[in-house]
Amino acid sequence: MNTNTSAPLAERMRPLSLQDYIGQTHLVNNGSVLYNALNSGFIPSIILWGPPGVGKTTLANIIANTLKRPFYSLSAINSGVKDIREIIDKANQQSLFSGKSPILFIDEIHRFSKSQQDSLLGAVEKGQVILIGATTENPSFEVIPALLSRCQVYVLHHLSKEELISLIHLAQSKDSFIKEKEVYIKEYEALLRLSGGDARRLLNTFELVVASFKEPGGEITNDYVLKQVQQKAALYDKAGEQHYDIISAFIKSIRGSDPNAAVYWMARMIEGGEDPLFICRRMIILSSEDIGNANPNALLLATNCFNAVEKVGMPEGRIIMSQTAIYLSTSPKSNSSYVAIDDAIAKIRITGDLPVPLAIRNAPTQLMKDLNYGKEYKYAHQYDNNFALMEFLPDEIKNTSFYNPGNNTRELEIRQFLRDRWGSKYNY
Repeated sequence: MNTNTSAPLAERMRPLSLQDYIGQTHLVNNGSVLYNALNSGFIPSIILWGPPGVGKTTLANIIANTLKRPFYSLSAINSGVKDIREIIDKANQQSLFSGKSPILFIDEIHRFSKSQQDSLLGAVEKGQVILIGATTENPSFEVIPALLSRCQVYVLHHLSKEELISLIHLAQSKDSFIKEKEVYIKEYEALLRLSGGDARRLLNTFELVVASFKEPGGEITNDYVLKQVQQKAALYDKAGEQHYDIISAFIKSIRGSDPNAAVYWMARMIEGGEDPLFICRRMIILSSEDIGNANPNALLLATNCFNAVEKVGMPEGRIIMSQTAIYLSTSPKSNSSYVAIDDAIAKIRITGDLPVPLAIRNAPTQLMKDLNYGKEYKYAHQYDNNFALMEFLPDEIKNTSFYNPGNNTRELEIRQFLRDRWGSKYNY
């Protein structure tokens, strides 16, 4: 534990060994995969994936301390390829003297570009460094495959209510400043809610509240905590319940065609530090799920919004995001494509793998042609209006309609298009 009283409480309480580490029992308890790896003295390069404040950085430090290896740290927010190469050069020189591969910890590795991640490959592959990357995003999407294949991925979970309370009790019993204040905690709910499951935020909020008492023996209640935390009205927790509540409010506002509410909830997320690309990804999904063919341009604009924000960055990206959210909010709505694919999947789960009709099977060999594969296929472009009436569904489900065009200008045109060609076949 750090005894420097000028450091924040979360830093002072940072454990130095697995025995003092709270949470992630599936990784650190006796017999677990990480516990066994540390006992063996060998650790592979790893990616620690989990929400903020659950102990990723702490775990990286504990690994380095336990294995007694040199430890280098970079933040993906303010480091470039040059910084990575300098660290790798230092690590190589260090390993010549110690005979042990140093540990290179990269916080928020998902923020590294492809070229930055590429610059790590050689050193990781040759064992020049043991990489420990920390990320709050799914590494399958944010870490390049070549690097990911050379790492073990360990998933860290939100701390439980009991684990968070135990952190507070530990601070009360071990931290000199907190002990001197002799506070009595009558209610925990506000502290826990404001933390959003983030241990670092919990301890620093707890210290702020404790420091507000001029004399020892203060009583901590929910109301008192909220009065001390000035940002409670604009609170946005990227990892906890509000993360899901606010993105839900944002999506439902767009679906409900309310641009004012959509921009408000977007602003709440931006001000709260939400990853702007997460917001953009959700707008891409919504553009198909809730707008679809009522306005196909919605998907194009949402996709371009993601690409533009990725290139431009923040804070300018907020303008592009606002334009897109307003466009999606004021666009006609239809979920017919979303319903169509789910209905088709439901039908498959009931009927199983029905055979493909012979007429539309591929016939690359003579044997397949002799078996009538593709024999009665009608090439649409050889017919009027580039359409030939024939059956494309398996016989067992022929005439089944999955797509039901919505009641909007664009899909009414699609409905008429289908009626002109299929007549009453699908009851359009």
